[in-house]
Order: sequence, then C-alpha cells, then structure tokens
Amino acid sequence: MREMIKLDLSRSLVEAQELQTAAPGLLEAKTKLWSENEPFTGWVKLPFQYDRAELDAVLAAAEQIRKQCDILIVIGIGGSYLGAQAAISALTTGKETGPEVCFAGQNLSGTYHKELLERIKDKELCLCVISKSGTTTESSVAFSILKDELYRKYGREEANRRIYAITDARKGILREETTREGYVSFVVPDNVGGRYSVLTAVGLLPIAVAGIDVKEMLTGAESAAALEKEDHGPAAQLAAARMALLKRGKAIEVYEYYEPRLFFFGEWLKQLFGESEGKDGKGIFPAALQFSTDLHSMGQFLQDGNQIFFETVLNVLKPAEDILVPESAGELLAGKSMNEINQAAVEGVIAAHEAVGVPIIKLEIPELTPYYFGQLVYFFETACAVSGYLNGVNPFDQPGVESYKAEMRKVLLKL
Repeated sequence: MREMIKLDLSRSLVEAQELQTAAPGLLEAKTKLWSENEPFTGWVKLPFQYDRAELDAVLAAAEQIRKQCDILIVIGIGGSYLGAQAAISALTTGKETGPEVCFAGQNLSGTYHKELLERIKDKELCLCVISKSGTTTESSVAFSILKDELYRKYGREEANRRIYAITDARKGILREETTREGYVSFVVPDNVGGRYSVLTAVGLLPIAVAGIDVKEMLTGAESAAALEKEDHGPAAQLAAARMALLKRGKAIEVYEYYEPRLFFFGEWLKQLFGESEGKDGKGIFPAALQFSTDLHSMGQFLQDGNQIFFETVLNVLKPAEDILVPESAGELLAGKSMNEINQAAVEGVIAAHEAVGVPIIKLEIPELTPYYFGQLVYFFETACAVSGYLNGVNPFDQPGVESYKAEMRKVLLKL
C-alpha cells in the first residue's frame, strides 16, 4: 500500500477535546455528503464510480489533440480552468513531449489576449472551451476571438474539428453551438460544481493532453475518498480544526508552500475555499504565499503582525529534482542540497511562528505525482465541504458572484 498525505495538527493549538466536541457535526456533514441526496455532491463518490467509457473517450480525445496541434488553448475561468492549470503546473517538468497547454478567457485583458494571438499565429492550434452555460463573459469573449483565428487559419470545417467543448449535457448556448457545429464534446456533470470538477472531464481532458497520467490521479483520489468514507477522516479533522480556530478569531488561513510548482494549486485553493465558505457574513479568508520568496515580504507580518490568521503548510517531502550547493557558498551551506536547505526553512519558519503563538497546520505530501495530486484534490474538496456544513453555509453555491455580473451588464449596456 502506498503512502498517504499526512495531516499534522500537533502545532495547531487545537485541543483534542475541541475535535471530539465537533464529532456530531462531522457525522452530520459526512452523512449529507455521502447520501447522494444533496445537490452538487456528485464528486464525493466519483473516484469509486466514474464512467470508465467516458474516461476512455476523454483519453482518446486527448491523444487526438496531441496529434493535431502544437498548442492547446483551454478557454475557461474559475473552476473551468484552475484545477487543470494547477495539475499541469505541479506535475509537468518541461521534458514532456506533446502540445503546450495554455489558457485564455480567465481574464478580460485585451493585452493578454492580443499577445496570445501573436504568440500562436504560426502554431498548429486546438481549442478546449469549458463553460456550463456558454454565457460567462470572460470565456465567451475569448472563445469568439480564438474561434475567429481558427476559421482564418483552417476554414470553418477544419476549425470545427479542432474545437473541443465541455459543457452542459442538454441546454445552453455552448451546447447548442456544439451540436450545430459538430464539436467533439464532453459534459460538465449536473451534480458537480465547477470548483469541485477537477476529476471530471473539465480537468481530465487538458491534464491528459499535457501527458499526465489521469488514471493515477483518480486512483489517488480513490485512496483519499476511502479514508473519508470512514469516521473522522483526516480531511474532516482538518475541517473541525479550522472551525475551532475560526471561533478564536482566526479569520484568515494562509496556505504556504515551498515548491513553486504549487503556485496554481494555491490559486485553486483560494477559489475552492473562498467561493464555498464566504457567505452570510461567514467564512475563513483564504490566502496563499510562496516561501521562501514571500518570507521577504509577508514574513514580517506573519511573525509580528496582527494574529488574525493561522497557517497551513503544504510540505513536499521528496521534490522531483535537487542540486548540491558548491563550496563557494560558504561553510554553513556548502555541500548541502538545496532541498535540505529548503526543509530547514520549513522547520525554521514553523518554529519561529509557533514561538509567537501562531497556529500551524502541516500537510506532508510524499511527492508531487499524479497519485498524490489526486489525493490532495479530494482531501481539500472534502475539508472545504465539511467546513461549510460545520459553519452553517451551503458550500456548493455562489450567490455573491452573480452580483458583480449584474452590475457589469448594466455598465456594458451604457457603452
């Protein structure tokens, strides 16, 4: 049996009694999640019962894309792209063969998209457009621009063979266009919200195009799900600890990672927890910092500032590569590996912050592989959902997001 990611609450300042007190709430949350009666909980049992035929179709489409193009542009925002970008950033090394995967429609910057057009003009292209409704402004604008580029390069018929859509099974503007134009398509499941969709076609297609073993990701997620199916799994324990810290006024969670490859995983965590928990005047504000880089900016605040936060450390025990420090670095550092020095930074920062009373949660990740990435995704999805239930909010809706969209439409009508 392979190792699991390990949760360490020993420096969290949360007492065992507090976790025991949370047990009834954890049981209620677990019952809801696994009942199949709650909306948008299709991700919970997905690692055990995903559609094998659909996965085969996803892998076949990924292989076709790898033959068709030099660059696959994934068009989407929020849950439609962040999980895939997190996986690709964490798990690719630059040594892989196959197309580059890049992203569009995750912002409204004319500069970003104009520069993207310049960059791809002499490349073989495919598009993967991801939107349940087809009406999200950022994605709609980018898809229109890039589709026009495909028409210009290839003509409509060939362009349509290079467009892959992931959208609603039956309704919406994008589904109508997909049916009319004959795009290869996959479904955003009705019972899985965008930010919980990494392990569906939404994430798996672009991740597979990047050459990552998505079956291993699903196996890792299954191993994490098996733990959470039992009473008091580690993700549920994390949720209980988070709520105990919130009751003490710790309203900000700082995700800290020491491997730069985890940058977009930090961004995915911000979306997952921010969109799931921030409702009804409640929730823990998620932030993400890259150490040791951000120790030279935010480290001062974390050490001596207003302690309205706790820290969750994502510690990779065996990074993919290492390098020895030469003698010219001086006696303290010479001959040590950079990973040894990085681990010294991990332990040193934890000790310094613990000494001034900062609660520290630590998650030990054996390696950054597809298997452990799948574990991480499922672990945090569960921790987030259970946290929402414990805090009395629905972790699967996002009513506040619609407010800015309505106001933006009013402004656009005046232009």
